[in-house]
Amino acid sequence: MGSKTKTFSELLAERQAERQASAGEVASLSKDSETEQEILAEFASLVAKFGPILDDLRENKVMDTPSIREAVESLEKELGRARGLMKSPNPKISVKQIEELTRGLGRSLGLVLSASLDFLSVDVKEKIGALHKEMMKAKFDTSSIPDREESEFDRETEFVNEFGVEDEIVEEMNAKFDTSSSPDREESEFDRETEFVNEFGVEDEIAEEVAEVEEIEEIEEEIINLDIDDVVLQLKYGNDEEFKFALSGLRSLIRDQMVDDEWINDEGVVLILSNRLGSSKPNNRLTIIQMLRNLVENAKNKEKLADPNSLSTIVKYLTRDVEERREAVGLLLDLSDLPAVHRRIGRIQGCIVMLVAILNGEDSVASRDAGKLLSALSSNTQNALHMAEAGYFKPLVHYLKEGSDMSKILMATALSRMELTDQSRGSLGKDGAIEPLVKMFNAGKLESKLSALSALQNLSMLTENIQRLISSGIVVALLQLLFSVTSVLMTLREPASAILARIAQSESILVNQDVAQQMLSLLNLSSPVIQYHLLQALNSISAHSSASKVRNKMKENGAIQLLLPFLSETNTKTRTGALNLLYTLSKYLPAEFTEQLSETHLNIIVNIISLSTSDSEKAAAVGILSNLPVNNKKATDTLKRANLLPILVSIMSSFPATSTPTTCWLVESIAGVFIRFTVPSDKKLQLFSAEHGVIPLLVKLLSSGSPVAKCRAATSLAQLSQNSLSLQKSRSSRWFCVPPSVDAYCEIHDGFCFVKSTFCLLKAGAISPLVQILEGDEREADEAALSALATLALDEIWEHGINHITKISGAQPIIKVLELGTVKAQEKALWILERIFRVEAHRVQYGESAQVVLIDLAQKGDPKLKSTIAKLLAQLELLQAQSSYF
Repeated sequence: MGSKTKTFSELLAERQAERQASAGEVASLSKDSETEQEILAEFASLVAKFGPILDDLRENKVMDTPSIREAVESLEKELGRARGLMKSPNPKISVKQIEELTRGLGRSLGLVLSASLDFLSVDVKEKIGALHKEMMKAKFDTSSIPDREESEFDRETEFVNEFGVEDEIVEEMNAKFDTSSSPDREESEFDRETEFVNEFGVEDEIAEEVAEVEEIEEIEEEIINLDIDDVVLQLKYGNDEEFKFALSGLRSLIRDQMVDDEWINDEGVVLILSNRLGSSKPNNRLTIIQMLRNLVENAKNKEKLADPNSLSTIVKYLTRDVEERREAVGLLLDLSDLPAVHRRIGRIQGCIVMLVAILNGEDSVASRDAGKLLSALSSNTQNALHMAEAGYFKPLVHYLKEGSDMSKILMATALSRMELTDQSRGSLGKDGAIEPLVKMFNAGKLESKLSALSALQNLSMLTENIQRLISSGIVVALLQLLFSVTSVLMTLREPASAILARIAQSESILVNQDVAQQMLSLLNLSSPVIQYHLLQALNSISAHSSASKVRNKMKENGAIQLLLPFLSETNTKTRTGALNLLYTLSKYLPAEFTEQLSETHLNIIVNIISLSTSDSEKAAAVGILSNLPVNNKKATDTLKRANLLPILVSIMSSFPATSTPTTCWLVESIAGVFIRFTVPSDKKLQLFSAEHGVIPLLVKLLSSGSPVAKCRAATSLAQLSQNSLSLQKSRSSRWFCVPPSVDAYCEIHDGFCFVKSTFCLLKAGAISPLVQILEGDEREADEAALSALATLALDEIWEHGINHITKISGAQPIIKVLELGTVKAQEKALWILERIFRVEAHRVQYGESAQVVLIDLAQKGDPKLKSTIAKLLAQLELLQAQSSYF
């Protein structure tokens, strides 16, 4: 509700007119009611007494708690209920209803009194208590009402109906209150009313009201009867209930100026409250903290709470409920102008962490006070460091910008050692930590440079900060440092190279055109750690899509020859870094790269694949081999002699079911090498591959591999299938030593086929997975899958192959490629569909779904497809054979 954002006094002022209008309307409506004027006049006079009381409440500025707000809202509801009843379509209101309304108003007034005991002066409490008692005990005289006996049953029945009692209960009342069976009606009036109360469950409600009245009266009496000495004694030694009364009494004594600062000091009230804080119940705790906040407005009282024990107790309440937490932060802020408090708060375990949490919380008042308190505490560098560890970095950044040289070094050193999250790194970048750190590196002494570089290395782990580093102009300074031969600066080279490796991940580094060549020239002059970082940086630079000029320049300056010796490096990290960079260069410069490779280098790479225990190293090594041109027969022969194929098959066969990015890259690279060993121009090499179990691995990849792996597996299967027809033996062949089984017969090739000798896709179980690739949502492998399926539609076997493809529901996925595939995939799909539509049954079954796609493709597709599309449309008799499409 919107009013909850206003102060209590503003809320009362805003609603005062509404309440007075309600009371006035109740009195006005009574004049028009059929209920006796005397009774309603008496009721209206009671309601009119609310005005002065509400005025007193409005003038009290400190009353603003949820319980008081709820009590006032309850009072509003009761006034609204009275007004609603007066406006009822049935204007006849019973005396009992008037009494119910009066008790409801009295009950709500009692709630207001109970909730605000700690805030009201004695005279206001007495005024509210008197009206409360009067309303709860109000009885309206009915002796002057004529025909009371005759109308009693009717009015009670009307009361029951007014409050929604069901018909069956009314019937029960008819039996119970039949006046014909009650000659002594007047004498049994009380009994029958009691029975009515019990019957309809009102007894409990009345009992609660009575108990409530008694409790309020007891509280009032307890507070009034407490003298000054009693207050102090019960504050010190009273139980929870006595302590509660003593707190209220103390508040009244202070508010009514019956005691002064001297008395508070002499009686040790501040220390008493501080000592009781830790053992009190929640309601009392909140009152204590609020009272302490009032008391510490006196500077002498502040000093009494500056001791470590008192401060530790207050800090505990930073973790409690909203109100206690808010008041505890406020109290600590009130105390924070004392130097002793400044020193001690930061040392209390968990205090700064809790303050940072409150600063980031939803309570705006507590957050504001926590911010002020943290700002005050940050004048101590140790506190600023604790705040940074808790995730609040502004004080630390402030010291980096404006602190002394020693403060800057302290902050930078701490920052370099912190285990930061990416969110924290982002906050530090946004708060401006990078610029002063770069300034320290450029202009500071050795200790300053080292601490700044180490901190920047930590911050550079976040991609968002890389651009900030580049913008700061640090790249040139880092390279200059790496070229430095000054022994004093040698310790700075490792963090400098690590930062360069991170910066190189951004294409923005390419604005420094010579940076790659400078790094290459440093490789053989550096330690293994620096070499590794430089290799990382060079790999990132080479992999950028816009780095073609940089790659060509690296090639021209002998980068490949410089890097190949690193294949024999004993340091695993350095060797892996070199392999990654060689992989990138082989990807973009395959021909030039292959020219530089000797048989020795190839054997070293195969040896790494065989012996390395690192999947990332294996993946880079296999990736290099997969990038070599397939038509380089010399490389193929060398790799075959090096026994590469069995090694790769062994790796593929031992892979776990779960996949990581590294193992995915390794599998894709192995699938790429398999293409080299299945080229259709070398049947012996294909047979070598089949005998080593390559084909089942390829078929498995069609279903379980990544899109790249599926594409490469389908390419190898297509190459193998191209020779299946020439390798299969017809049924009439005389060359069988042992007659083949019936299962060996292939309906597509019309002969006997075997996986290892004829590479038949049908016998390998590859056709359905190939079709499933076309049915899927990933399009990268479409062209390769269609190339494999196309081998089943070659001229000699096209009809058998097409019939099998349609039998396994392969036509519709091929039509799907016409809608979603690349131009090359569409071209292959059209080629297969032309053969499918040669068969009339297939034209009838699939022609209608294909024609819509074909017409759309003819209008919007690539022009080079038009001729083939026209042939298909002619097959479907949608276009004349002489059409200009030909």
